[in-house]
Amino acid sequence: MIRLTRLNRMPMVLNSDLIEHIDVTPDTVITLTTGQILRVRETAEEVIRRIVDFRRQVSGPDGPLPASTCQIASEDASPGAAPVLVIDRPSSREASDAGAADSVESRD
Repeated sequence: MIRLTRLNRMPMVLNSDLIEHIDVTPDTVITLTTGQILRVRETAEEVIRRIVDFRRQVSGPDGPLPASTCQIASEDASPGAAPVLVIDRPSSREASDAGAADSVESRD
C-alpha cells in the first residue's frame, strides 16, 4: 500500500498491486486493473519510488523470501483459529557468514 495525494489534495492509500500503468500528462494518471482511473499530485517517478520502497519494506532488503524459509505454524492453534505464517529470515550477520562459508567451500 502506498500513500498518494489526489489532485484535490485529499490523501489516499492505494494498493500498488492494482496499478496497470501510469501515464504522464500534465497530471500523473494511474490506471488500475479494475479500469478505475486516478489522478494524483505525485510524479510518476515518485509513485514508482514509493512502490519500490513499500515492496522492500515487505520483502526485506534481500528481496522475496524463498519458500523454504516460510512455514505454517498450526500445532498450537485452537480449532477454527487462523493459521500463523512463521518466517525464518536469517539476520544480516548470519547471511553474510553463510555467504562467506559458501565462498570458502566453493574454492575446494
